[in-house]
Order: sequence, then C-alpha cells, then structure tokens
Amino acid sequence: MVHGQRVSKSFSTKTEAQRWSLRQEAEGKQAPAQKMLVEDALKRLLDEHVNAGKSRGDIARVKRLMLDPIAEVRIPEVSKDHLIRYRDARLQEVSEASVRREMNELRGLFRRCREEWGWMTHNPFEGFAAPKSPESRKRRLTDDEIECVRQAFGVGYELRAESLANRVGLCFLFAIETAMRSGEIVGLTWNHVHLDKRYVHIPITKNGDKRDVPLSTFAAEILQALPRDGDQPCFGMNDAQRDAIWRKYRDRAAVEDLHFHDTRAEGIWRLSKKLDVLQLARVIGHRDIKSLLIYYRESATDMAAKLG
Repeated sequence: MVHGQRVSKSFSTKTEAQRWSLRQEAEGKQAPAQKMLVEDALKRLLDEHVNAGKSRGDIARVKRLMLDPIAEVRIPEVSKDHLIRYRDARLQEVSEASVRREMNELRGLFRRCREEWGWMTHNPFEGFAAPKSPESRKRRLTDDEIECVRQAFGVGYELRAESLANRVGLCFLFAIETAMRSGEIVGLTWNHVHLDKRYVHIPITKNGDKRDVPLSTFAAEILQALPRDGDQPCFGMNDAQRDAIWRKYRDRAAVEDLHFHDTRAEGIWRLSKKLDVLQLARVIGHRDIKSLLIYYRESATDMAAKLG
C-alpha cells in the first residue's frame, strides 16, 4: 500500500520482488517532497542553524542562498549542472574561498535532504568539482603585536573590563590562551564556567560537538576580571559587537594584516607546545587530527634543536 493505494507487480524471483517493494516504499516516502523547492529546504536549515547557535557567517550564507535562482529549483530536479552554474556565477563575484564555503553549505543541505529529512534520493554533488581550497593563513602573532593590541584596547597594564573595548581586548587575550573561536567566547555564560576545576564547557560548537576547554592560569585571571551577571554572557557582548569594536580599535593598534581569527592559530600553536596531539585535538574540537598540520608552525630549525 502506497498512500492508501495498492500497488502490485509479478517477478520471477523473491529477491527481485523484495527489491522492487523496497524501492516502491522509498519512492512513496519521497512523494510529499516532490513539490518542495530548494528554498523550502534552506528555510528549514536556517531554523536549525539559528536554534543551534551557528555563527553569523553560516546564517548569512543560508540567507544569501535563499535569494539565488537555485532556491527556485525543485528538490528532485537539482543536478550537478545547477551546481556548476551556481559555482561559475559566484566565482565572478566573490573569492574561491567564499564560494567553497557556500558550496559546503549546499552539500550539507542536500545530505540532510537525503539522510535525515527523506526529501531526496540522489546526490547532485556526485562528480562535482568544488573550487580549490585556498592556502591557509600562516600568520603568527609576535609579543610586540600582542602588546600593541593590549594597549589599544586599554588592557595593557591591568585586566580591566569597564568598557566594551576593554572586554573585546580581554576576548583577544582569552582567545590566544584557549584557542576558542570568537562565537564560542562571546557565547560563553557563567553557568558553563568552572573556575574551581579550571575549565569551561562549550555546549554548542561549529561542528555540533560539545567540549570542555581547560584554562591556563592567565585565562582564569581574565575571567575573574569580568563582572558576573547571572547566566548572561561572560564578556557581555554578541559577535557583531565584538567584530565592530575589534575593527575600530585594531586599526588604532596599527598592527598590519591582523584578523581576530588569527588568535585561534596562535592559540593552537602555543597549546601544541604543552599538549600531545590527541589532547590538542580534543581541546580545540578537531575530529581529523591531520587538520592540525594547518596550525602547526614549528620550523625545521626548532625541530633540529630538539634532536641534539
């Protein structure tokens, strides 16, 4: 029975009959989604992103996709050709890195449509060539640069938290100490801070996993410098506020080519000096240990010194 109607067919073997039956059942489950548009799937994905506390970038990419012609395509008809047209058109407007992130958003969307929502049976990404990954940034922070940033944000001589600029400066220092992402830091609330046991808990992360992050002595001092306000965000700001203040005062620091996200690479490199590779992967939330090579910056000269 498929949607209340009996469907039958004869076969020469039981195996063939069972395969046909399973295929009919799967197609029957897909029927309600036959008229669904990519836009409908994007709306559902947007709700999931918002509820899961995804970054502003992830949410902005979904909203941008909802305005693209690909959003008007019916889900059963999405093909590799649609993806190629989208890729080529966007490459005329934005960088390869931006297009790659958008394609990854679509890849995740169609995986959900197939594996979780039952809206799709095919994989339009099969045989599709995404833009090449850009070379990773190899930006290290010097002690002088860190000091310049501290002075610009008013946290050079003491860990003050009186102004929003002070707290953004503390975010910067905390990111270097913990290798936490900006969204994780500004989303941190006091009920997830355990200073007595020297760690913070992150219930929602970029890859969907929760994790505990150990605190260095300095990281704990930064948190202790912040005013407590119940279960409100520890740093008292959202990511948009952090970004706006960061750009304004970073320019005053006159440090060339510095992004806030550079603190993560710097933090990971510093932690790599103290933790083994499995501990490091657990602290920073990397499932693929090989990806840590992106952040590992020890020179051949430094390694040679260890060999004696």
